[in-house]
Amino acid sequence: MPSFGGRASRWARELVRPAAPATATSATAATVTSNGAASPALDVRPRRGRFHAALVTMRPRQWLKNVLVIAAAGAAGALGRDDVPVRVGLAFIAFCLIASGVYAINDVRDAAEDRNHPRKRYRPVAAGELEPRAAVVLGAGLIVCGLALCLAIRPLLLAVGAGYVAFTISYTVLWRRVVVLDVVAIACGFVLRAVAGGVAAPVTLSRWFVVVITFSALFVATGKRMAELKRTAARGLARRGVLRFYTRARLRLMLLASAALALFAYCVWAFELSTIDGVPWRPLTIVPFAACLARYAALVQAGHGEAPEELVLRDRWLQLAGLVWIVVFALGVHASS
Repeated sequence: MPSFGGRASRWARELVRPAAPATATSATAATVTSNGAASPALDVRPRRGRFHAALVTMRPRQWLKNVLVIAAAGAAGALGRDDVPVRVGLAFIAFCLIASGVYAINDVRDAAEDRNHPRKRYRPVAAGELEPRAAVVLGAGLIVCGLALCLAIRPLLLAVGAGYVAFTISYTVLWRRVVVLDVVAIACGFVLRAVAGGVAAPVTLSRWFVVVITFSALFVATGKRMAELKRTAARGLARRGVLRFYTRARLRLMLLASAALALFAYCVWAFELSTIDGVPWRPLTIVPFAACLARYAALVQAGHGEAPEELVLRDRWLQLAGLVWIVVFALGVHASS
């Protein structure tokens, strides 16, 4: 069986060709005319230095996904116990390192495909700003550091972290090309983050909480596919393999079903602790949670959602609903302590 380093080296040799300044991917940007055809336009983005390119490759904005590591312990009401905040905080850092390492290695694998994407082609490896070998070394180093930190926190967390690495890399190689399973695989990545938070604390996660995370992740993953399908259809672009098996009607059904199941599971989980001193704190969080789902669904229907972290960071109404949820839930945790 070929080693991990051998595979990474092969990806670097076969799939990535450093982009020259005169090529369309590094020197020009595509604009869309009224008839949907792509035409080149001058790209005014300056070339990034090696350090900046490495930082961009790490995708710090996507660290937002690792908040699930903290949320799992918070949902169990364990963040105020002993050294739990320190352990969970370190686990969050560990998964940020691991995720960034996987992103760097996957960028080498996906560089050829990324060059045909209107946004992803500006990733440093695809744009020729970061050499494939450097990206592989960066990725491997980040993964090793993240796994070492997992081991220092708790040996079982190392197993979860290693499973996350294996699963996310296998997603790039295999699962993303299999219809429906590509969406399920994305959801599993979120579930593993929540499990990591429970292991780091350590706390026993409610089964219904895990179900909520699972269907919420399916909801977000389906939104990604809907936004990608709408973008390629609007611009008359060729669809990558797995998108050919999806239609708007099927994805809309998957979106509604996952949202409904996520809300149902959340209601069941919320009513496991119906009142605290006579106040239904946890059931009250159902309203802002449902508002988050509804707002996100509206944004997806409008053609957004291909980059979930950008929606969370930019949409004020989504942020407001999330803030209300955090405040009400925190008050409930404080009342129960």
